[in-house]
Amino acid sequence: MSTEPRKYKPGKIREHNSQKILDAAEREFVKHGYKGTSMQSIADAAELPKANVHYYFKSKQKLYSAVLEEILERWNEVIADMSADGDPAETLENYIRAKVDLSIRFPHASKIFATEIIQGAPNLKEHLRTEMRQWVREKVKIIESWIAQGKMANVDPEHLIFMIWSTTQHYADFETQVLTITNKLEYEADDIQKISDFLCHMILSGCGLKPAA
Repeated sequence: MSTEPRKYKPGKIREHNSQKILDAAEREFVKHGYKGTSMQSIADAAELPKANVHYYFKSKQKLYSAVLEEILERWNEVIADMSADGDPAETLENYIRAKVDLSIRFPHASKIFATEIIQGAPNLKEHLRTEMRQWVREKVKIIESWIAQGKMANVDPEHLIFMIWSTTQHYADFETQVLTITNKLEYEADDIQKISDFLCHMILSGCGLKPAA
């Protein structure tokens, strides 16, 4: 029996293939919508046999749900360390900059989410009612604590969160509009910096805070 060490790890291959399928699915769902996308088109985009796609995700519905779940996890992760003891200016600025960066690096994700919401959130309704509602309530309590401690102005916490979501995701959802009007083919590093600086200044100023930059 050969004692030569394995040159691969099954777990790593599974993770790689799963992520490859999720990335391909994002692109296909943005191009063709949920109804216009097939498991075969996703397999072709991922350059994998259709049987492999079905191995990791049993149906198009399960794959679509996994894409939405990954999008939300990616967004929520960047503010996971938010706490009542933290500095609101630093926390909110980091969140705004991270959301702008994610929107521009992963525009397909934002567009898929926006389309899902516009259509009445048929696949996310329960998540919005439960996990997302609870997530927002937790962040609202922290912002209310900052206000009570005199760390920031008395603003509506829910609408502050909604404003951060809408302004940062705008640059992905309305990418074509923004790039066409500014006469650009794509966003550049300097654009990301300018967008982040502008949003941080506008939003934090409205909260009685000053951006670090």
